[in-house]
Amino acid sequence: MDKPIIVVGAGLVGSLLTILLGKKGYKVKLIERRPDTRKNKQYAGKSINLALSDRGIRALKYAEVMDEIMKISIPVYGRTIHQPDSSIVFQPYSADKKCNYSVSRAEINYTLLNIAEQLPNVEIHFNEKCVDVDFTNTTVTFENTETQKITTHSAEIIFGADGAFSAVRLNMMLKNDRFQYQQYYINTGYKELIIPPDKNGKFMLENYESLHIWPRKEFMLMALPNPTGDFTCTLFMPFEGKNSFEQLKTENDVKQFFEKNFPDAVPLMPTYLTDFFKNPTSSLVTVRCFPWVINNVALIGDAAHAITPFYGQGMNAGFEDAVVLLELLENHQHHWKKTLSEYQKLRKKDGDAIAQLALDNHIEMRDKTADPNFLLQKKIEQWFYKKHPDKWIPLYDMVTYRPDIRYSEALQKGYYQDKIMQEVLKLPDIQNNWQSESTEKFILSLLQSRPFQYQN
Repeated sequence: MDKPIIVVGAGLVGSLLTILLGKKGYKVKLIERRPDTRKNKQYAGKSINLALSDRGIRALKYAEVMDEIMKISIPVYGRTIHQPDSSIVFQPYSADKKCNYSVSRAEINYTLLNIAEQLPNVEIHFNEKCVDVDFTNTTVTFENTETQKITTHSAEIIFGADGAFSAVRLNMMLKNDRFQYQQYYINTGYKELIIPPDKNGKFMLENYESLHIWPRKEFMLMALPNPTGDFTCTLFMPFEGKNSFEQLKTENDVKQFFEKNFPDAVPLMPTYLTDFFKNPTSSLVTVRCFPWVINNVALIGDAAHAITPFYGQGMNAGFEDAVVLLELLENHQHHWKKTLSEYQKLRKKDGDAIAQLALDNHIEMRDKTADPNFLLQKKIEQWFYKKHPDKWIPLYDMVTYRPDIRYSEALQKGYYQDKIMQEVLKLPDIQNNWQSESTEKFILSLLQSRPFQYQN
């Protein structure tokens, strides 16, 4: 183990992977293109608050860092849906009162970097841009963004943890025949806004331990709480067309749009006009590629499977990559070739699945959360799950709270269960009889006549 493991990219997944490898005794170099944002607190990554759930929690516990992350997190128990008439509906995430944790992307990154930096066998370098990867000799070349000095590092293993626009992945594409790559942008962008705390430092929205959503079909506003008493808000809407970013050119355009569509949110957002024009409008990309592993170079996290944020699983999926990798490494007694081969085989299918789930959930959050039939379907699912947890697990629970169920299985089972629910919603007077014995027997009969089979 003379040569180090090099992790390219000191974002969330790269930092956690470094901690996991460092604690296993590996010498690790974590190398990042950006400056050390901890020094000036100007975080250059995405600003959407993150929803930490059980897959990510499992990885953080495996790395023995969960206690530190809990200090910067706040529990979130469900969706508070703000209807156009300003009425409110609360939709719990789980019948078991499970929760996610809202956490700032910047704060969790700073915390993981601080922990990694304290490990004696870890080096962290900033301002180093990856410019070349040699897949035959397992070397990676960097250019210092301040001095333009070029350095080449030899490694035992190289991990590309450098995000959706990965330089390591670009080298894979350019230097290897038959590398499969697809990127897909949805026509929805996002912009960060804020609901500050009140003059006493308290939350301005009631039911603050909640994801607040203002769903409006083509667009939506979301707000996630921070431990500091404020909410990070995100406006999601199309770039072009009716009700789009291109239509909001002046302060008056923005003012009229918000007062019409989010009348109950406007009084809580004193700086929304300034924030709207100051903060960038960012795009949302899905990336699929294969292979993830070439010789001793591997992709992980967004570099392998960037996804949209609508299931709150981007960070959790990347963290799960890291813990699956480390568990395989233990199982194969630190034989890297076997480990990387099985890691790729397992995680590629799950990366594709969570990408699709996230795209599906965009439609759900934007269009369906205000639909009475959809809300009824969720009530029926939670009711039936509480009665028969051995026969039915809602899709959200499978994805968010059941790390023992693969994303790929959750995707397939979710489609299977939705077909059953569409039959249930056709029952006569289901709005009044959804908790009846006849409804229960009908669902049981459908499950028995159409058993689910996971296609691995």
